[in-house]
Amino acid sequence: MPRIAYRLNPAEVEFSATRAQGAGGQNVNKVSNASQLRFDVRASSLPDILKTRVLALGDQRISSEGVVVIKAQEHRSLPMNREAALQRLLELLDQAAHVPAARRATHPTRASVERRLQSKARDARVKAMRRSSGD
Repeated sequence: MPRIAYRLNPAEVEFSATRAQGAGGQNVNKVSNASQLRFDVRASSLPDILKTRVLALGDQRISSEGVVVIKAQEHRSLPMNREAALQRLLELLDQAAHVPAARRATHPTRASVERRLQSKARDARVKAMRRSSGD
């Protein structure tokens, strides 16, 4: 499977801590342990072809300005949420970096064409026998 090679520069990824939403008891009100990742695709050092493919993905996490915003809040610790957000960014980039192999058109073999025609003729004879002879 062909892929576009790239290297993500950690300095281009911006993290901020926010309060997590949802259940969590009293701890959720006083601890900012959700992580929000921001990555500007257009200003990054990624190859131009990869930038184009990422922006063309149509993912709702990519803003119209070309900034990827990912919020991770499934873990109780900020470092684990940062790692989860970074992992999601890498999955997004890997998805864009995957170039599907070009499909090559093939032709049926002569024997397979012959088998198909024989099957059609056999089915036509069977159906002809089912017809009433009084018509």
